[in-house]
Amino acid sequence: MMTEYDMWKIFPRMPKKVIIGDITVRDGFQHAEKFISTEAKKFYLEELIFAGCRHIEVTNLGNPYSMPQFSDAEELFTYLRGDLFRKKCAKRGIDVDDICFTAITIREPSVDRAIELKQKGIGPDRVLMMVSTEEEHHFANSGTTLPNYWKEAERCIKKCTDAGIKMCGTVSTIWGSPIGGATDMKDAVKFTKRWLDIGANDVEHADHDGSASAADVYRYFSMVLDELPDVNLHIAHFHETKRVASASVLASLQAGIRNFEATLGGLGGQPANFMDDRPIKGTGEYYYDDPRYVGLICLEDTLVQVDEMGIEHGWDVDRVLWLGKQMERTMGKRLRSEAMINGRTLKEGHMHYARPGLKKLKEKLGEKPDQLLPEGWE
Repeated sequence: MMTEYDMWKIFPRMPKKVIIGDITVRDGFQHAEKFISTEAKKFYLEELIFAGCRHIEVTNLGNPYSMPQFSDAEELFTYLRGDLFRKKCAKRGIDVDDICFTAITIREPSVDRAIELKQKGIGPDRVLMMVSTEEEHHFANSGTTLPNYWKEAERCIKKCTDAGIKMCGTVSTIWGSPIGGATDMKDAVKFTKRWLDIGANDVEHADHDGSASAADVYRYFSMVLDELPDVNLHIAHFHETKRVASASVLASLQAGIRNFEATLGGLGGQPANFMDDRPIKGTGEYYYDDPRYVGLICLEDTLVQVDEMGIEHGWDVDRVLWLGKQMERTMGKRLRSEAMINGRTLKEGHMHYARPGLKKLKEKLGEKPDQLLPEGWE
């Protein structure tokens, strides 16, 4: 029997077009132990949008005492809702109304703050709350129990609906918890249904510590889409701790997922507990041993991956690779993108690396320019 070579026939749910949202300025910078200037944040927000991003996380509306990285949240939203940014977008043929601006609002006071900003005309289009299927991890992030949080989330969704703000419900520890260990994927499917039952607009499925294996990612998203087949409801969020997150992206695609999140250079992780020259609250102690292996999937590498698969994505890949180089300068260190260093696999090749003299040697030997085998060989 002949092998089937067309991956789309083997995996008929796999999309031909994807959405890749960027969360660098929020999730990427929240783990930075130095304050990233407001001007730098504005630069990356608008440059990512100019490069094709239409789903972008702007900031965290939580208490700046715990996370001073986001003390400029209102200033960022003021800029993005202002005339100067609109003019820059119009000049490039971008409709600002096509961009979805998200803010993280883990607890109800943050949701209330988002609504206040919306009433001022500068608020987010979408906010995000988060549960973990493993309660110790949930408590570390939220400070409360799961039953209490679910009631709070239901109240917040009603408030947001009345204010014209969408709510994303995140489900974490799907494939394991860095605190409590093994988890059951069926619990995450139940939590996904619960978010939608109480009115969430979409669900982020998160691997916050890089626990996932490709086989379990495929199995989980197949389970999810069997139960909830509308692909617009689901977003995949992978962290990179074992250098296998690209396999998780592929497994998600094969299962039928078409909406992903990433950060430049693979930045991100827990909120920092140290800022510039002093300890800060953050969310407490880090739950990992080596800071070199913390962060999300790289935007640069993920774009190159889907681009070279022939999947439509809407981004200017070369501009993103350039942005990745700037981000290394911003952070003052080597980041995790390989594509940013090595570039894309170009169909026209990299002829500046060619050894000189091949054409003359073929002429001397009487060979045709495109001849690859000796004369007479079949």
